[in-house]
Amino acid sequence: MSQDRKPLPFIFTFTAGAIAGISEILTFYPLDVVKTRMQLERGKAQHGLVGTFKSIVKEEGYAQFSNTVQGGFTAARLVPPLLLEAPKRAVKLLQDKSSTYAGPIDVVKQIVRNDGLLGLYAGMEATFWRHVWWNGGYFGSIFQVKALLPKPETPQGELLNNFISGAVGGFVGTAVNTPFDVVKSRIQGYAKVPGVTPKYNWTYPGIVTIFREEGAAALYKGFVPKVLRLAPGGGVLLLVVEFTLDLFRKAMGPPYI
Repeated sequence: MSQDRKPLPFIFTFTAGAIAGISEILTFYPLDVVKTRMQLERGKAQHGLVGTFKSIVKEEGYAQFSNTVQGGFTAARLVPPLLLEAPKRAVKLLQDKSSTYAGPIDVVKQIVRNDGLLGLYAGMEATFWRHVWWNGGYFGSIFQVKALLPKPETPQGELLNNFISGAVGGFVGTAVNTPFDVVKSRIQGYAKVPGVTPKYNWTYPGIVTIFREEGAAALYKGFVPKVLRLAPGGGVLLLVVEFTLDLFRKAMGPPYI
């Protein structure tokens, strides 16, 4: 492989990222639904991973998992800059909490009707910090891990290294960003009362409130399903991105190889 190969055009790298995102979300998304339900519990965790999963299936059926996948895609899953991420998460969260909505579009209509357009941006500041910490942990780890792994001698070895690096990065990112994810879920899921200041309004004060009232463990509610999704999910992301880019390079030929 040439060290001075020409970078692929943007459309190819964008497509590879989109394919990786689709692959990860279709594979692991049910765990995200379970994680959100656990984070919304107040006080001591009541059900745990298995209990929460069983409760969702018993009360709402397996269709609830596919409904929230639709919510994620409808609110721009493939292009997640911050201005689109907060509305997407608000829509998904409300679908996670209740199956009474007709679909993601209905959730948007209800939010706008009750809270205005700004209601779609509830938890945006927390979403910002959650992304900062996850991306810092993920991208700050994967290249360090790849440098420590034995140099691959086969394409299969390269794919394995990518998966391992991505999985470790996903674990680290999850470990450092879960408290921010818990606060984000509380902000977006907290019932709004006219004239009353929300209990959870800003990220860092929200972390302090949860710590004081519920203890440090509450800041890691949903960690198990979250890490079970994002550790292997991080591996899948990096593996699929690199695999897809390699296919594009071979199809384009020199000078991209």
